[in-house]
Amino acid sequence: MGLSRDSSHDLLLGGVPLAVLAQDSGTPTYAYDLDAMAGEAQRLAEAFDGARHRIAYAVKANAAGAVVRTFGAAGCGADVVSGAELLLALACGIEPDRVVFSGVAKTDDELDLAIGRGIAAVQVESIEEIARVQSRARAARRTAHVSVRVNPGVDVEGATHAHIATGHDGAKFGVPGADVARAVDLVEAAPELELVGMTTHVGSHLTEVGPYIEAARVLFRRVRGLRDEGRARSLRFVDTGGGFGVDYEGRADRPPVPRPGDFVRAARAEQRGARLDDLALFVEPGRSLVAPHGVLLARVIQTKVAATARWVMIDAGMNDLIRPALYGARHRIVPLQGDVDPATAIPWRVVGPVCESSDDFGEHMLPREPPAAVAILDAGAYGYSMASRYNGRQLPVEAFVRGGRVVARTRRATPADWADERANAGR
Repeated sequence: MGLSRDSSHDLLLGGVPLAVLAQDSGTPTYAYDLDAMAGEAQRLAEAFDGARHRIAYAVKANAAGAVVRTFGAAGCGADVVSGAELLLALACGIEPDRVVFSGVAKTDDELDLAIGRGIAAVQVESIEEIARVQSRARAARRTAHVSVRVNPGVDVEGATHAHIATGHDGAKFGVPGADVARAVDLVEAAPELELVGMTTHVGSHLTEVGPYIEAARVLFRRVRGLRDEGRARSLRFVDTGGGFGVDYEGRADRPPVPRPGDFVRAARAEQRGARLDDLALFVEPGRSLVAPHGVLLARVIQTKVAATARWVMIDAGMNDLIRPALYGARHRIVPLQGDVDPATAIPWRVVGPVCESSDDFGEHMLPREPPAAVAILDAGAYGYSMASRYNGRQLPVEAFVRGGRVVARTRRATPADWADERANAGR
């Protein structure tokens, strides 16, 4: 169902009136449409057109158990970046052989966990990491499945934010192009390691297909060259990463943001051209599967009007949704009840309660008399997962919608819980 408005112009998510949900759960509250998320996964799977593939959901985007279980039930695997995320994926029913483990500084304990559980691949991101994985596999007397993450050397300046561009030469991620052949040789020479994959990732929140396909082309050329030389014969998959963007601003005057399936179809064409059809194609989407299907509900506390500006102050802050402060991101903000009439709406700067000037969600057109409560849209990714308790604020509630009703919600801690915990710190 997604987001809609009923005949009274009340905002609905998956058929559930959000004003009622906010009243029942209190605010701030994240609400997620699980059916819509499952639908995203199904549409993405269809884009492979029957080819062998794996959708490894990037757990860091939204680690709520109900969300991870939803993707597991839809046939997805998981892309994890910590031991905790690996344990979460397994606890949510995702089989170990459907999990890939990325990250530049995995600890020995995390490597031991991944190797011991027999996951699909430890994605090594440096020459130095290969020796560490080999050592941990030898100690465990196990064979570690390894994928080499290739830094494609693709600059996505202008296509995404600098903080989430990962495929250029100055990034900490991936094996530099000049070292890829050596990395493959080291893995293949180690009896404790098996080279099962080659992967790349150019960045997050891509709103153009071009940089993604350029990185995929670099990867496929590398793999084709290695195989033509008689190397990398044990490969089972190539992995073009994730980073598919979403349309946060929803502006009709701009070209539409490509859908995840557009990236996959383009990557499949490149894979066929490189004669790599015998390998499964892995992708690692996170944001694109969850962001459009989550909202952050907030109550309007008060307004403030000065000679040069006017503010709407809400009870959700940068501790609840840090993307605007961290990335300069812009999320649409709309009333829970009633439409905004463009003819009478005026600009309001929406800000939160946190004692930081960066606690600012930007300027939005809202009624002259602001609504009692609002929804911050497209907040299903990197919202709760990056939330904090700064200023003694409590984490938001998460509410999960399926089949037109709220099927579960988390408990909201109280200010006293935080005060007691901090008062007892160090005792």
